[in-house]
Amino acid sequence: MQKPSSHTGVPRSDIETRACDDHTETLRLWLRLLTCTNLVENNVRSRLRQQFGTTLPRFDLMAQLERTPNGMKMGELSKRMMVTGGNVTGITDQLVNEGLVSRTDNPNDRRAYIVNLTVKGRKEFQKMAAAHELWIVELFGGIDKTQRSQLYALLAELKSHAALVVGKTATVGEHDH
Repeated sequence: MQKPSSHTGVPRSDIETRACDDHTETLRLWLRLLTCTNLVENNVRSRLRQQFGTTLPRFDLMAQLERTPNGMKMGELSKRMMVTGGNVTGITDQLVNEGLVSRTDNPNDRRAYIVNLTVKGRKEFQKMAAAHELWIVELFGGIDKTQRSQLYALLAELKSHAALVVGKTATVGEHDH
C-alpha cells in the first residue's frame, strides 16, 4: 500500500514524491556541493587561463611536482592526478617544451622517467600558486572562520563515511565474480 502524501492524502507514486524528505534533502545537499565545486573550479580555470595562459591540469601537475623536490615517475603523477598516463604524457610534453619541467631517465627503472620542475618552472608555479591561494580565499570569503572550520569538520565526517561505504561496495563487488 502506498503512503499518502502528508499534504493531500493522495498516494505518493511519482518519482519526485517517492523519496522521503531525508532523501530529498540529501540529494539537494549533493547538488549544492557539486554546484559550489563547479563554481570554484570554473573560476580558477578561467583565472589561470587569463592571468597565466595555462590550464588547471597543467597547474595540478606542477603542484604535484612542487611537493616532491626529487621528482616523480610518470605513473605516480598519473595516480596522484587521477588521470590516464596518456594525459600526463601530453601535459608533460607541453611543459618540457616550455622549459617548465624536465624529464630524465629513471636510474632504477629503464622503462620509466622522472619528472621535475625546472628552476623556471618552480618560479612560474610559485606565482601561480600565490594567485591561486588568493582566489580561493576570495571565493570562500563569504563564510567566516568559524563556519569554515565547521564546514571542514562536517566534510571530514562525510568523507570518512563515504570512504567506508565505497570500501564496502568494492568488497561486495569483488565477491560477486
